[in-house]
Amino acid sequence: MDPKTLLTEDQIADAGLEAWQVDGDALVATYATRSFATGLKLVNGVGEAAEAADHHPDITLTYPSVTVLWTSHDSGGITQRDIDLARRTTELATELGVAASDRT
Repeated sequence: MDPKTLLTEDQIADAGLEAWQVDGDALVATYATRSFATGLKLVNGVGEAAEAADHHPDITLTYPSVTVLWTSHDSGGITQRDIDLARRTTELATELGVAASDRT
């Protein structure tokens, strides 16, 4: 499958991204970093992964959380690139001992 192909709702649901919510045409997760320094480490890790993949998220760093939004602007929605980088974001957060928080 072309990594820029839009995914269906079922394909997104089947990806098993527990920390992530679909918000319009994007995947969004907020991580309770509990400190600005930990949040910055998470942002830096996500930034490195994004640069390596040449696919970039919208990130909001605040005290005490980080919100990450993945979408494929060039495709108009969620693609496999977003799924893969959402998984990587979750891995990075787990490495830092950071859990996803409820956005609602």
